[in-house]
Amino acid sequence: MRLSVIQMNSREEKAANLAAAERLVAAAVREDRPDLVVLPEVWTCMGGGEAAKRAAAERLDETGEAWRLMRDLARRHRIWLHGGSVLETAPGEEKLFNTTVVFDRDGTPVARYRKIHLFDITAPDGREYRESATFGRGRELVTYEALGLRVGCAICYDLRFGELFRALAEREADLLVVPSAFTLQTGKDHWEVLVRARAIETQAYVAAAAQWGPHAAGKEERWSWGRAMIVDPWGLVVAQASDGEGFATARLDRERIAEVRRRIPVRAHRVLPG
Repeated sequence: MRLSVIQMNSREEKAANLAAAERLVAAAVREDRPDLVVLPEVWTCMGGGEAAKRAAAERLDETGEAWRLMRDLARRHRIWLHGGSVLETAPGEEKLFNTTVVFDRDGTPVARYRKIHLFDITAPDGREYRESATFGRGRELVTYEALGLRVGCAICYDLRFGELFRALAEREADLLVVPSAFTLQTGKDHWEVLVRARAIETQAYVAAAAQWGPHAAGKEERWSWGRAMIVDPWGLVVAQASDGEGFATARLDRERIAEVRRRIPVRAHRVLPG
């Protein structure tokens, strides 16, 4: 499998973000011919207030602009498309959801994952992030089969919770996909460390698409770290995007997964105290 992770600088304007995603996916397909393409977290709308987020949110069905675009990109380019995450409205729910949808080469939706861990933190610069004020929490682990690999789903802040990734490993995930929008301050210190750690402990590939650059949040300008990357089961960074919009591509090798698991059989050695 060849896999590309997309790096975007999404802003508040949904139409511009959709056009950017279409352009970047087409460029990745043209230049690197991937089988699976991964978009970043909340690629349809970054920044703005709650009103902007609700305006960009959609039902994840034929009525949704982003849903239709993802379906059409998968069909047009004959790729699997792991749709990062979009802002989802759900019937009977007051809050939005931060949700991944995955499409196969025919444009058929094959998986849906709602972000479980919500980003309620105070950054080192004192800025507060309260994702739970707008978003509801997902409850289910999600995996799917694609091109001979089992893929596990996570989103951004999930990356800090090793127990989630252990649960995905116990479901025999070979590839963990983590679309993200890490802040500049947390990203520069924690992003690569966490992505590599999740690969090492699960002995699986990790594909981490990312947001990069500035976006408006009320009267503030906030920055995302970027550095979209693909890490192999030994924890080596095998592809990484630099600053700006773009993509990074790598070939995933099933034998590499098997080799690492033979070399250090942590699953067989695991002992839980107590």
